[in-house]
Amino acid sequence: MAGIHEGPEYGIGDFVLLRDLTLDAFMENLKHRFEKGKIYTYIGEVVVSVNPYRSVDLYNQSYVEEYRGREIYERPPHIFALADNAYKTMKRNARDTCIVISGESGAGKTEASKIIMRYIAAVTNVSGQKEVERVKDVLIKSNNILEAFGNAKTNRNDNSSRFGKYMDINFDFKGDPVGGHINNYLLEKSRVVYQQDGERNFHSFYQLLSGAQDDRLSKLKLTRDSTQYHYVRQGGSAKVDSINDRRDFKSVMDAMKATGFAFMHVETLWSIVAAVIHLGNVEFGVAEEEDIACVGNQSVSNIIAGLLGVRPDQLEKALCSRTIAAGGNVVEKGLTKKDAYFARDAFAKAIYDRMFSWIVGRINEAIDPKASGVRYTSKGTVIGVLDIYGFEIFDNNSFEQFCINYCNEKLQQLFIELVLKQEQEEYMREGIEWQHVDYFNNKVICDLVEQPHKGVLAILDEACLSVGKVTDKMFLQAMSQKLNHHDRFTCRSLVPSDKTLDHDKDFRIKHYAGDVTYSVEGFIDKNRDTLFQDCKRLLFNSDNELLKCMWPEGKLSVTETTKRPITAGTSFKSSIISLVQNLASKEPHYVRCVKPNEIKSPVVFDDTRVKHQVMYLGLMENVRVRRAGFAYRMGYTRFLQRYKCITSKTWPKFRGSDFDGVKSIIQELNFDSDVKYGRSKLFIRSPQTLFSLEETRDSKIPPIVLFLQTHWRGGMARSRVKKMRAIYLIMGRYRKYKMRSYIMSLVERFRNVRNKKDYGKNIQWPRPPSVLEGLVSMLQRIHNRWRANMILRNIPKEDRPALRLKCAASDALKGQRIDYGLKRKWESNYLSSTKDNSSTHDFVSQMSVLKSQDHYSRVLFSSFVKKANKFNKTADRGVVITDKYIYKLDPKKKFKAMRKGTPISDVTGLAVSPERDQLIVVHLNSGNDLVLCLQSKVNEERVGEMVGALASFWRRTYKKELKVTVAKNVSCMLGNKQRNIFIRSTAVNGGPVFKKEGQDLALMWPST
Repeated sequence: MAGIHEGPEYGIGDFVLLRDLTLDAFMENLKHRFEKGKIYTYIGEVVVSVNPYRSVDLYNQSYVEEYRGREIYERPPHIFALADNAYKTMKRNARDTCIVISGESGAGKTEASKIIMRYIAAVTNVSGQKEVERVKDVLIKSNNILEAFGNAKTNRNDNSSRFGKYMDINFDFKGDPVGGHINNYLLEKSRVVYQQDGERNFHSFYQLLSGAQDDRLSKLKLTRDSTQYHYVRQGGSAKVDSINDRRDFKSVMDAMKATGFAFMHVETLWSIVAAVIHLGNVEFGVAEEEDIACVGNQSVSNIIAGLLGVRPDQLEKALCSRTIAAGGNVVEKGLTKKDAYFARDAFAKAIYDRMFSWIVGRINEAIDPKASGVRYTSKGTVIGVLDIYGFEIFDNNSFEQFCINYCNEKLQQLFIELVLKQEQEEYMREGIEWQHVDYFNNKVICDLVEQPHKGVLAILDEACLSVGKVTDKMFLQAMSQKLNHHDRFTCRSLVPSDKTLDHDKDFRIKHYAGDVTYSVEGFIDKNRDTLFQDCKRLLFNSDNELLKCMWPEGKLSVTETTKRPITAGTSFKSSIISLVQNLASKEPHYVRCVKPNEIKSPVVFDDTRVKHQVMYLGLMENVRVRRAGFAYRMGYTRFLQRYKCITSKTWPKFRGSDFDGVKSIIQELNFDSDVKYGRSKLFIRSPQTLFSLEETRDSKIPPIVLFLQTHWRGGMARSRVKKMRAIYLIMGRYRKYKMRSYIMSLVERFRNVRNKKDYGKNIQWPRPPSVLEGLVSMLQRIHNRWRANMILRNIPKEDRPALRLKCAASDALKGQRIDYGLKRKWESNYLSSTKDNSSTHDFVSQMSVLKSQDHYSRVLFSSFVKKANKFNKTADRGVVITDKYIYKLDPKKKFKAMRKGTPISDVTGLAVSPERDQLIVVHLNSGNDLVLCLQSKVNEERVGEMVGALASFWRRTYKKELKVTVAKNVSCMLGNKQRNIFIRSTAVNGGPVFKKEGQDLALMWPST
């Protein structure tokens, strides 16, 4: 709970809940949270923000989601909580709200306003309307433009807003932004012509010089060296480490494009900035005859005239003289050199100020809800965001600081009044007796400044309107006479002993934030804000249409009389009073920004500096008002929801009204004397009571969590078991359904398979479910065996071994040989047949001897052959292949074995030709293959039979296929040398014979 703690190590998240309401306790808690990295703390619903002076990861999308739609006390203190609270209040109650951001320069006000804008943009336009997105984009990017032309580097802040800004954001009934309006207050024009040491002019000047392309600078007659230009070099700080002017220039150009600035208008704006830069370099001399000023460097004035679209002679005349109409006569009065410099500076300030006002107006046109494409009605609501200069105390405080501090006095007065008003209204709504709160009412200071006829601004206006030469010294004397009895005003003439005040120069006002000494030098001139009519007519007659429309009052002729213009002070007072009335009509929310140190360090906490800000921001008064009798209050429903776990009567569900439940909790804990019961809220007097409630609740939470976890896990487990059972039941039923469907489809496909010629060989098996893959594989094997049985049933049993060999030969040769004796009867052991061998007795006798020696089981194949050896010689031999050895026999020696038989396991493969020749090569792993040509008396095809015998034996014995190569040119190894065997056709009919052919062999095969 944000208002109570984020953990004891981070201190108290809401100053209202401090145990001791003292300044020291306040400072200690603020410092402790800053050192722990907690930059936000609440005072009720007011956010105190300490500038961290470093990048912090607190604003990404996860934080947006964490605070979206939450009550302000549900999460740790954050500016998002305040922004969401303002947005929710506006949306729920259809009531205008505003967010007032205050603090001194460098405290982080501008960043706070941008963070609020980004949050509002992130939580709106859920439907994704393009026009709403455009409005959001313009609202956010307009900050880049306003910061460029209205912000500057000061000694306290590298990006200080030198103008006040109040932005109204208009929302439709859905809560989407549809437009807005910006009001600007008191641009610090004097900065255009003068900067203190260590400070800079407005960012726009340096962005132009650093970021513009060379051709643009050349067109504007500028160089990148800022030290050449008087108006931008006086502070001596053109380069700032934290500012990238080149990048910022590009951002401003992109923002102008997104905001809808016309190209020609953008060009004019930068031309005006360039003209102001050049104006600072205009020098004046004195005419020889009279003490009248003249332009000393006309080349510069010619450049300015070109940039402003006016004639050079007219510009020089406007800078060096003044046209006066009196009694119907028009008189041209030359200016002194001093007056000319004053006129030049006034001209530069007026041009820049008018340009800034036009920029604000152009942005307002872009975000005008009536002009946008979003449907808008006057019933929409508004969130106002005020980002205005903070209280300023410099070494030299002038008219600008006087106005700024007056503005802060008015806002402080409004702040206290609205906070008190909110508290009183809440007490009245709840029926709680209001107790008077002692606080400092700064109305007396506001009256000192703004009171008609008696206030400082009234005395200043009176001095400005007086006829004759009126000086700042005379203005100070008038104040000392009229305000001599005011306890908040003093000057040296009233307190001669106060040597901190200079005679005829200084006066001091005791502001709520502290004493401020002002120098009256320049008050008269700055309040008059004098710009001669000649300059206005000059710019109205410019060739540039944009400049012309900026100066409509220049259309008056010299003889036309005009009203005396309202002074700057009176104009500012009126705008501030209007602003305060506007804020008072809305439901306010506050961000109080605090600057931790002057050196912009993320680790230094300057107690003296921060204590001064805490005092002048009125934070202690805010806490006292908030704790006027009661430190904390909460609605009955929320209170019961949060604390019902404390007592057994209310846990887990209280059967009764929320009020009775709350009362039961309070009575059981004996806190009756420290609370009051309102109509809808419980008011708690001391923070200790709230802490005690939280501690009791914290002790109850762990067992409740354990209880809930136990039941939740049990419930989840039971639910999971039920789901798993249901899943398995569904899976089982589905599996049976798929199996049944598949089997039925097979039955249908194979219904008449017995009557088909191929017995179903070409029937396509449907893809089975994964669960039936094993069964289907078995069914396919069964079908193949049945089909084989149906084919073999008409073949005699004695012919089936030969059929098996023929199948093996067919598989091995793969249809690559023309003929392999498929149609004849295979006898295998031809040497034991008298059809081939007339000496069967000798063969049988010799084989009996070999069988007793080598213990082979049976003869796989035997035949007469022509054999070629490694010496290229051919011999007639008998070859016998058994299940263990391959024997070479000599028919001429009663079939005597040539040498010990070759183990059949040495065979690595066979090679045959695709033709009808009887060549067959038995590859051996010894490197000396058997090169044979089979012979028979009846010229039968026997190569296929030999291949079938060996392939069948190989498959049956070694469970793998014998490698058989079919090629026209057969290769072999003889004597560990590779040779090729070519088949040559010959007319000689003496039988096949091997002959040497180079390094290879040729089988001469008879052509008939």
